[in-house]
Amino acid sequence: MMVSFFDQFASPLYLGIPLIAIAITLPWVLYPTPSSRWINNRLITVQGWLINRFTNQLMLPLNMGGHKWALLLVSLMIFLITINMLGLLPYTFTPTTQLSLNMGFAVPLWLATVIIGMRNQPTVALGHLLPEGTPIPLIPVLIIIETISLFIRPLALGVRLTANLTAGHLLIQLIATAVFVLLPMMPTVAILTATVLFLLTLLEVAVAMIQAYVFVLLLSLYLEKNV
Repeated sequence: MMVSFFDQFASPLYLGIPLIAIAITLPWVLYPTPSSRWINNRLITVQGWLINRFTNQLMLPLNMGGHKWALLLVSLMIFLITINMLGLLPYTFTPTTQLSLNMGFAVPLWLATVIIGMRNQPTVALGHLLPEGTPIPLIPVLIIIETISLFIRPLALGVRLTANLTAGHLLIQLIATAVFVLLPMMPTVAILTATVLFLLTLLEVAVAMIQAYVFVLLLSLYLEKNV
């Protein structure tokens, strides 16, 4: 039974072809293309308003040099939110439960922020590894600790997103299994458990959106220190 719970995180195959590629491509098909008209329909208007709000919120702590990342960060957040939400539908697959995919997003973007900091302001970037006023005997230890902390950042980004979504999906499946088992024996308890399942599903919807926002927000904070 425990093996079947984790089978939901394996990439499904159809005729030997992994369907994770379709799951990754599908979100971009769902959004309407903005038109060049002055007056749009309600859907495109709401979409544009939300994107503008997201962009303003993400770019608020950054200077003008970091605003070049606006398109990349907002597109990444919309992409993560969409595939996280689609993964909550029945008979679907959530690509962001795969650590390899999340690390594929986290490592290149984190490395890009570090390279930008080293290229634009190497003294300030290296200065983060050693706080001002550190006693001389502690200098080697602090440099090692700060360097390890720097390289752990992309791992923390990927693991945080993977762990939150995986735990939520597992909990939903466990409670749903309990509802089906309890329904013929104890209907009242099964109904109460189903109520908890409904509330947990609402919580998981919020987690799916919040984790995508946190992923991009942390990237913007890393970028803030290097631009």
